[in-house]
Amino acid sequence: MPDAILTSQQARAVDHVAIEQYGIPGIILMENAGRGCVEQLCTLGVSGRVAIFCGQGNNGGDGFVIARHLKVRGFDPTVYLIGAEKRFSNESQINYRSLRACGIPIETIAQRHEVSALVPVWERCSWLIDALLGTGASGPLREPMSRLVETVNNLPVKRLAVDIPTGLDADTGEVSPVAFRADHTCTFVATKPGLLVETAAAFVGEVHVVDIGVPLEIIQQVTSQEGLQSR
Repeated sequence: MPDAILTSQQARAVDHVAIEQYGIPGIILMENAGRGCVEQLCTLGVSGRVAIFCGQGNNGGDGFVIARHLKVRGFDPTVYLIGAEKRFSNESQINYRSLRACGIPIETIAQRHEVSALVPVWERCSWLIDALLGTGASGPLREPMSRLVETVNNLPVKRLAVDIPTGLDADTGEVSPVAFRADHTCTFVATKPGLLVETAAAFVGEVHVVDIGVPLEIIQQVTSQEGLQSR
């Protein structure tokens, strides 16, 4: 449904219906999301090292899948984790264990000062991937995430946001004092209202809608119930 626009609440409803009514496990939706991002990266051109910044939620789980598929395709991913493993969702935990089994490097950033030491590594990457927060987040970023985002924005490396740039409100397009500046955004199922706001354009870059295997009927069901507008 290429012309659809889903609010963050509607996006969650689509996931819920897919899982609870259509029997599509959340782990499959996450797998399709991460793999779709990697397919888009390959289309855009990716090589060598890739840094994937992951939070504790499902957006971070998408990042774990991205790292695994990059490894499978012969690239050199490293995951930089913000937050504690114990707070992962079940789906993220499964993909985190798979990540470790694959031997993909994982580094945890717990303090603001740890960010500066990693800049020389990130400067040698082909892409920096934002899988930190996702569509459900709002409000100013906390440390060390704020420092991380501020730092990577200033690096001469291409940047991709997973679903929504961190620090951007998915519904309103309001930008936090610090927000990830993406060259490309891979959003899932349908675009989000905040991605279309003119003032957000510098943070969103080019938008790519990634199919994660949700039947069209679910999108139609959710949008008809909640009065979704289409372009």
